[in-house]
Order: sequence, then structure tokens, then C-alpha cells
Amino acid sequence: MWAVLFVFMKETEKLGVSTLKFLDGVTIDLLKKECIRIVNCGDVEQVVDIMETLAGFCFSFKELVDPSYIIKVCVDKLNPKMAVRYAAIFPGEERILFCNIISEFGRKGHLDSALVAYDEAKHKLSVPNMYLHRTIIDVCGVCGDYMKSRYIYKDLLDRKVVPNVYVFNSLMNVNAHDLGYTFSVFKNMQNLGVTADVASYNILLKACCYAGRVDLAKDIYREVKQLESAEVLLLDVFTYCMIIKIFADAKMWQMALRIKEDMLSSGVTPNKHIWSSLISACAKAGLAEKAIQLFEEMLLSGCEPNSQCCNILLHACVEACQYDRAFRLFQCWKGSEAQEVFHGDHSGNADEIEHAQKHCPSMPNIVPNSHHLNFIKKFPFTPTPTTYHILMKACGSDYHRAKALMDEMKTVGISPNHISWSILIDICGGSGNVSGAVQILKNMRMAGVEPDVVAYTTAIKACVETKNLKLAFSLFAEMKRYQIKPNLVTYNTLLRARTRYGSLREVQQCLAIYQDMRKAGYKSNDYYLKQLIEEWCEGVLQDKNQILDGFASYKRTDLGRPQSLLLEKVAAHLQNNIAENLAIDLQGLTKVEARIVVLAVLRMIKENYTLGYSIKDDMWITLDVNKVDPASKRDSEVKNAIIELLRNELGLEVLIAVPGHLDDIKTDSNNPLDLGPDLVVRLAGNKKMASPTRRPLVVTQRLKVRRESLHEWLQRRVGAIRI
Repeated sequence: MWAVLFVFMKETEKLGVSTLKFLDGVTIDLLKKECIRIVNCGDVEQVVDIMETLAGFCFSFKELVDPSYIIKVCVDKLNPKMAVRYAAIFPGEERILFCNIISEFGRKGHLDSALVAYDEAKHKLSVPNMYLHRTIIDVCGVCGDYMKSRYIYKDLLDRKVVPNVYVFNSLMNVNAHDLGYTFSVFKNMQNLGVTADVASYNILLKACCYAGRVDLAKDIYREVKQLESAEVLLLDVFTYCMIIKIFADAKMWQMALRIKEDMLSSGVTPNKHIWSSLISACAKAGLAEKAIQLFEEMLLSGCEPNSQCCNILLHACVEACQYDRAFRLFQCWKGSEAQEVFHGDHSGNADEIEHAQKHCPSMPNIVPNSHHLNFIKKFPFTPTPTTYHILMKACGSDYHRAKALMDEMKTVGISPNHISWSILIDICGGSGNVSGAVQILKNMRMAGVEPDVVAYTTAIKACVETKNLKLAFSLFAEMKRYQIKPNLVTYNTLLRARTRYGSLREVQQCLAIYQDMRKAGYKSNDYYLKQLIEEWCEGVLQDKNQILDGFASYKRTDLGRPQSLLLEKVAAHLQNNIAENLAIDLQGLTKVEARIVVLAVLRMIKENYTLGYSIKDDMWITLDVNKVDPASKRDSEVKNAIIELLRNELGLEVLIAVPGHLDDIKTDSNNPLDLGPDLVVRLAGNKKMASPTRRPLVVTQRLKVRRESLHEWLQRRVGAIRI
């Protein structure tokens, strides 16, 4: 049909007769139906070919197919080139259609297709289209790829295209999270002679808000106020909203209130977002009375609060421990009778109230003589999940009241989420009901909400606080089985669960968590764990009634040094319950750390010995690779400290091994081999090693404790160990 039509139109054009005269309404309807049929069959390219041909005959084909419909089909089929080709058929409208195509791809999250459409559109246009550039930059922001927006900007500069202020604003807005880059773009805009508008400064304030730079925000605000005084700029409500939010986040409530006065003097009316920020500023500073006063001013001004504003006020009451007031506010907003909700009706004096609260901890905190709200107005209020979460926290240890709130959530059509269940677990666990907290964790899964890391960590915290460590570690193992990744709070809660270690298994358990934590990329505070390891290691030096004092002097040294290497060494040696190869590596450790590692291994040996495992091999201790000059008779501090520990404190026989030789340090006081300057390295056959005269030897020294010596030591001391 189309081929016949095109031949007919071509021939009539040759005769100088307009083809449009022969196309009546019936014909147009038939052509329209045929085009739609072809599109519905998926052959959009054929329709575009038809449209391009009709365009050659100056045919108005808008009546056949809606341009937005064809563009939508091309977007759905991820065919950006065909979409641009179709849009180019419409002279005078192609610029808007190009931007619509890019926006549609961005709305669906197809950034690559949007970039292809952008490149195709650029080649179709004879001059740069700033609206096109701005649209693709905005799409980069929507799709979360801010780096692509920077490449587009660089391409414009490379092509000597000067963006207008709207393109610059879009670029800064997409990159607002990067304060340095945003300011560099702003300066470049000024260098290129592009005048910034109020939106430009608003975006700079937004970048300062993200970065928490109150100082820069103050400077920007001061500058825009000067420009406003010079009638260069007119500040809008967004400017004031951003600067107030910055001060609110920094808990600078007085500065935030000053900005409100500037606003009013400039004739700008605060909106609900500004009122929310002001109330939030006071709430974060713990000023519940001031927050309620601002809420009253908001109502008096005729501005209706949204749910976020109401939630902020509830949170302020809870943070100030005014739980009764929070519940009264909530009931009033839901439509109950207007009553003295803001100040209550408490006739008792302060002493009576204090006495009642002292003997009834669950009683709400009542604030006598509080600010009285004279104006009560009904306004639409829809509670959100956050509303109920705040009120649940206000229940304190009252589990049943919190559970009733969660049930109420369901009745109003709000499904309890992970936060709801976690708060309930925390309340139950906080009251000492650990089994109930764990049961809630199970109920959470049965209700169709898979527990997350926060829920598990909350349950683990409840177990730790009641000293039920076995259950805490069991929940941690369950987390791993469900492939839930622990967070920093989870790890720290478990690592700080113990105040002392009683067995090798407990040490291994905590060290395994420590290693898992470091592998997950978390930086731990090793000092607390190191102290527990030290106490556990001291068990080697203890008998029934006495603790040797030698270790105490070592504890005061090297406390500022990072302990991760020490703990990794201890963990590596205690990985197995039974040490088949008693090789201890002390390289890289200080004398304090080396002592702890050796004691840890000896404690492990002793505990295993009490369980019936005998010593099967000698113990070898590897020291650092050092330049050793035998003639100087001076060894490292680490070696001397370890020999002192093994020989004098534990009564073990120690041998020093250098490459090719093994020398004995006996416990006989008459033996000339002693520590310090009297230490002599002997060869087999009682021959002394010749002292080198030119340069020191580079050797790796090792210490050896024979299996027989370890066995004798175990028999002597095993009865004195506390496990």
C-alpha cells in the first residue's frame, strides 16, 4: 500500500499538483491505522522510513502517529539511534524531542543509551544546544554516574564551547557531594565570564551541607547577602532552607534562628521544610521546650506541618526523656480530644513527682511548669513508620506497650520493618529477657522479615549484657550461616564481651572473630583485646597463691604501638587446639609482644597437656634477622627477654642456635654461659668461635627448648595452672 502511495505522490508532484489535495479524512484514518499496526508488530524502523518519505512531500504526519508514542517505543526497545533519527524529522521541534529522548532513557536508568542518543543528537544539530548538554548532565546524576558528567563538561571545553549558567548549575548539582570539584567548577564559571545566579549559590550551600563545612557556608551566605543588598541577587526560600539546615546539623540552633529573622525581614515566608529544620536544630541541641515553641509559631503562621516535622518534635521529646508528652502529642495529632497535651495536668509538686519516678522507673518523665501551648489546631497527620519507631523507643523497658504500638502499626496499614523488630528486640533484651529477645528474632523471620545485621547485633548485645556469651557466639555463627555480614558494632560487641579469658577455647574464639573482622576491612581497637590476652598468658606464671610480678613492668611499655601484628601472631599460633609443630615466629615484635606470644603458646601447651595430649616435638623460636657481631657479646633485647622468661622464670633449658651450630645455656650458676656481656657462643667440642675483625655476620638466630625440658616443666607446674 505504501509503495503505491509513494509512486502516486511522486507522479502527481511531477505534474505540479499537490498530493495533499487527494488525501481526505478517510484516507488519513486508514494511513494512521496502518502505521499503528506496523508499530505494534515491532517494525518501528519501517514506520520511521515511511515518515521520512512523507516528510519529503511536505506531508504533515503528526496526525498519523503521536511523536511521543514512537519515541517511547524506541526507548523501550533500547534503540537510541532510531529515536534520534525519528525526532530529526520534525524541523523546529527536534531540539525538544532530543532532550525528551535522553530524559526517557535516564528515567529508565539506561545511561549508555542516553549517551548514544546525546552523541547522535549532537551530530544532527548545527550549533551547540545548551538544553541538550544540561539534560545529559542531569541524566548522569539521576543514574548515579557523576564521572560521566565531568567527561561531558571536559568535552565541551575542549570544543571551545562555553556552557551557560544552567549547564554549570547542573554540573555542580550532580557533583555536589565533591566539595572541591564543585568549587573548582564555580571558579571556572566565573573565569569564563558566566554570571552565577541564586541557584549557583544554593548548590554551593548544598555542597557545604554534604561536607559539613559550616565555615564555608557562612562565607557564602555573607556573600549572597551582600549581593542581595546590591540588588544583584534575590535570595529564595531554598537559600534560607539550606543555610538553616547546615546550622541545624551542626547543632547551632541560635544561628539557625538568626537566619529565620533575616528571612522574615527580607519578606520570605518560611515553608514547612524550614520550620522542620528549625525545630530539628533545637531538638538536636536538647531544647525540647524551644522546639515546641517553634512548632506553635509554625501553626500560628498558617503553615501545616508534615509528618517529618511531627516526627522531629516527637524525637525532641523522647531525647529530653519527656515520654508522656510525646504520647500525648501523638494522640492529639491522631484526632483525639484537644486537651492540655503540651504541658499536662499535674497538680502534684516537684518532690511528689520525683518520689513517684524514683519508685516507679516505668513512669513517664513529667516536666512541671513546662511551656504551655495556647494554640491547638487540627491538621492532617499521617503517622509513618518513623513515628511509631520513635514512640517505641519512648516505651523504655515496657515491652508490652512497645508490642502494642507495633500491632497498631499493622492496623493502620504500616508493615513493621527491620527497624521495628530491632527496637522490640532491644526493649525485650534491655529488660533482661534474653530468651524473649531471641524468640522475637525468630518471630521476625516467621513474619516474613528476614533479620538483618542490626537485628542480630541487637540480640547479641542483649546476650552480652546478661553474660550469656555462649548464646551470643551462637547467634554470631547463625548470622554467618545466613550469609549476613557483621558490621563494626557486631565485632566490637563480641570482642568486648569478656572481662577475662578462662580457657584456650575462649581465646581462640575471640581471636577468630578478630581475624574475621580485619579480613572484612574493619579497623579494630586492639588495645582492649591485647589486655585480655596478656591476662590469659599470665596464667603460665601463676601458681595457687602467687602471681609473679615480672610481667607488670613490661605492661607499661610500648602501649602506644599498634597491636594488630601481635594479635595476628597470637592468632596464628593458637589456630589449632593441638600444636603439632611448636615453631614460634617472633620476627617484627618488640620484647613485650614477643613475651606475650611465647606465653600464649606455653599456655596452650599446658592446657592441652591437662587434656592428655603429650609433647611430640621440640619448641623452636625464630628471632629477627640481625647483624650480629659475636666478638661484642651483645644480643638483641628480644632474645635476652625471651631467654630470661624461659630460663629464670619458667625453669626451662634454652639452647641458642646459629647457622651450623647449637649452644647450650644451662641453669647451673657456675656455667660461664650467662646473659648479657658474659654470654659466650660455644661450638661443638668446647671450641670458641673466632671473632670476625672486618664486618658483622648477617644471621637468623633461633632458640630451642627441647621436648624433654618441656615435659619436665609440665610435670612440675601442671597442678598450679588455673584453667
